[in-house]
Amino acid sequence: MTEMVPLTSENLELCIELSEPWNERWTYETAKERLSDLLHTPKFLGFLFHIDHNPVGFIAGNSKVSYQGLTYYLAELCVNNEMQGKGHGSKMLHSLEDELMKREIKSLYLLTANDGLAEAFYLKNDYVVNEDRVVMKKNLC
Repeated sequence: MTEMVPLTSENLELCIELSEPWNERWTYETAKERLSDLLHTPKFLGFLFHIDHNPVGFIAGNSKVSYQGLTYYLAELCVNNEMQGKGHGSKMLHSLEDELMKREIKSLYLLTANDGLAEAFYLKNDYVVNEDRVVMKKNLC
């Protein structure tokens, strides 16, 4: 049975140990800084998921006010590498969506790489590419 608990500074270490979201190579220090910063973001909401007291993965992000009401930015979704491909990520995502609806959050958005496993995962879970927005970037170095 999957258990969902709020992500806090007390269980952050478990997330750091899991954190290689979508095969990105994070060092311990990078993961700790990224997740600590996210944890201290205004309107943070994140969850750690366990099966039989073993960490499976985590979801983290924060909500923001938009013209449509509250929207949630999904900053990180990570499933233990050994447990990927077994439906755990989809269960975690659906649990997050249920929690967001209880909190009257109207929408969820995220950024992910084109044409990769992450994009395929989100498409499989009924997410769509937002044709009304474009992600823009400028390298500074």
